[in-house]
Amino acid sequence: MNVIVTDDGFGPDDWTGGFAAPAEATTQEVGIDLPPDTAPDALETVLDAPLVRIDFPSFSDGRGFTLARLLRLRGYRGRLRAKGHLIADQYAMARRAGFDEVEIDGELAARQPEDQWRARADWQAHDYQSRLRARIPA
Repeated sequence: MNVIVTDDGFGPDDWTGGFAAPAEATTQEVGIDLPPDTAPDALETVLDAPLVRIDFPSFSDGRGFTLARLLRLRGYRGRLRAKGHLIADQYAMARRAGFDEVEIDGELAARQPEDQWRARADWQAHDYQSRLRARIPA
């Protein structure tokens, strides 16, 4: 069973609308599944979706972070979920990129318990780039 990770910790998946690829979505009640190799131009077609889930086939594949950032920059206001092989150390980066939540499988949740994810939930307080920019005179 998959676990949803938010700033509050682990929780169940409350999404009941199902998922489809962008070309297969028939209503706006369906969440959209995006693979990591989605072309940036294709993001325009999902801006009205209530939930977009971006796949991370490997923790070393960072293309999903770029897609999330591009979606937010283009005005996407719905729920944005990272799914797959992310590790707790990447949670802060996922939040900064624009993700609202991370979906992991039960096996990963057992290997990296909730306390490891919650330790990174204060992602705004540990933003190295913002602290660095504050030190540089304008």
